[in-house]
Amino acid sequence: MTDDASLPARVLVTGALGKLGRAVVRHLRDLGIGVLAVDRTPGDPRDVGGEYVHVDLTDYGQVLEVVSGGVDEHGPVDAVVHLAAIPAPGLAPNAATFANNSAATYNVFAAARAAGVRRVVWASSETVLGLPFDDATPPPYAPVDEEYAPRPSSTYALNKTLEEEMARQFCRWQPDLVAVGLRFSNVMDVEDYAQFPSFDADPHLRKWNLWGYIDARDGAQAVERGLAHDVPGADVFVIANADTVMSRSSASLMQEVFPEVRVTRELGEHETLLGIDKARRALGFEPRHSWRDHAG
Repeated sequence: MTDDASLPARVLVTGALGKLGRAVVRHLRDLGIGVLAVDRTPGDPRDVGGEYVHVDLTDYGQVLEVVSGGVDEHGPVDAVVHLAAIPAPGLAPNAATFANNSAATYNVFAAARAAGVRRVVWASSETVLGLPFDDATPPPYAPVDEEYAPRPSSTYALNKTLEEEMARQFCRWQPDLVAVGLRFSNVMDVEDYAQFPSFDADPHLRKWNLWGYIDARDGAQAVERGLAHDVPGADVFVIANADTVMSRSSASLMQEVFPEVRVTRELGEHETLLGIDKARRALGFEPRHSWRDHAG
C-alpha cells in the first residue's frame, strides 16, 4: 500500500496482457491503486487479477468510452498508462505497424484530453536513440541520453518519435496536461536471465542496444514514478537497469566494439550505457533488480 498522495487513485493501463503490462498492473495494484486493465486480446479478468475490458485502441469511440467511465460496471479513471502497441519492428508489415501504433496513441491522448484526464504515462522506446547500433550507425557518444535528437531507423522507431512530438503538441493545447514518455529498454522477466551468461561469448550479440535491458519490475517502478510526476508538459526519459547484460566491464565493451565513440565519463564496472541520470534526477527512478541476482 502506498502513502504517496501524489499518485492517482485509479489508472487505466493499456497493453495490460503484455510482458511489461502484467508487471505494471501487478505493481500498481500492490500499491493499492485501482487499475482498469485493457488489451485488444479477449481475456479473463483473472489473468490480470481484477477489472479487465477488451478494447480496440484504434477505435476512438471505444477508447473514449473506457477512459471516461462509459463502459458498464467500470468507472472513470484519473490517469492513463499507455503501453499497448505492436511492440517491435518486423512483427507486422511496416504500414500496419504504423497504422496501429499511431492511431492507438493518438486515440489515447485525445480521449484523455476529452475526458478531463490530465496525467498520461506512455511507453516510448530506446529505439528512438538510433537503434540498432552497429559499425555503420554507432551511438553519437556513450552513455546515450535524452540530450540529442531522435534518430529513428525503423518504422516502429519513427512512430515512437512522432508520439513524443504528439505528446508535446497535446500539452501545448492542454497546458495542465502531464505527459511522461518512458523510453524503455528491452523488457526482461526473471526467467529470461538464464540466457544472459551466453551473451559473454560474443560482445557483438547485444551491441545493438549497448547491452541494455530493463527488468519488468523496474519498468513498473518507472511507471509509478511517472504517475507521481506532477510537472505539466511533455518530457521523455530513458528507462534501463543500472547495469548491462554482460559480465565484462562497460568500458572494455566500448573500447572493443565502439572504439571511435566518445565515452563522456569514467564508467562504473557494469554501468548501463543507456543513461538513466535524468530519470533518477527528475522522477526518482532507481533500479532495484539485476540479472546478476539470479545468476547461477
